[in-house]
Amino acid sequence: MKRSKAETAQTRRRILDAAAQAFKSNGIQGTGVAEIMAAAGLTHGGFYRHFASKDQLVAEMCAVSMDIFVDAAGTAAGMSHESFLEYIEHTLSAEYRDDTLGGCPLVAMGSELVRADAATRRAASQGFEDIVNVIAKWMPFEDPSAARVDAIFTLVSMIGAVTMSRIIDNPELSNQILDVTKKRLASLRAKARSAAKQHPVSPPESSQRRIKQRPARPGSKIQSKRTSAKSANADD
Repeated sequence: MKRSKAETAQTRRRILDAAAQAFKSNGIQGTGVAEIMAAAGLTHGGFYRHFASKDQLVAEMCAVSMDIFVDAAGTAAGMSHESFLEYIEHTLSAEYRDDTLGGCPLVAMGSELVRADAATRRAASQGFEDIVNVIAKWMPFEDPSAARVDAIFTLVSMIGAVTMSRIIDNPELSNQILDVTKKRLASLRAKARSAAKQHPVSPPESSQRRIKQRPARPGSKIQSKRTSAKSANADD
């Protein structure tokens, strides 16, 4: 019996979800297609009706996982300043650290994504850029470039802290890594808010003012109107 498009899409998503869990648990290289299909409750032979190769599966899994992470960050940031602060603090918590099958794929599979193909690295890069944009909008800066710089620093600090806290075998040091990062980011945000209040960014020139200052191109409609106006004034 031929399956509907909806059923095919559901099966494809089951494979992607199973792949995400398996890759985070055993690593990309340490997980085979047969293992993923078994976890999804499907036969090995059915894999190639949905994906041309394991590399394609990895790329799509990375894109889906990053989208979930970006959506969660965007939802928190869209609610309130406090809700996004809670989101950051949760990411830098022992609970998040210990949930190795959830959360950010850059933390769980970062070292293997470095050696992935171009499509997978593009998906990871796009997800990173999207989260940076979410954080930048939340930052207390009117200057977009300053907000972006702090957003990049915040995100890489979070990723690095959670990654190292999972690697370290000393529980006390592992917790300290999370706590130090959390406090340092909070301190930087406080300084940024203070600086924004003391040195507000001047609003940009209006578009009308810029247009008045910009010389007209030869032969343009603007120049023609100016020439006509000058001639009319001369006739008067």
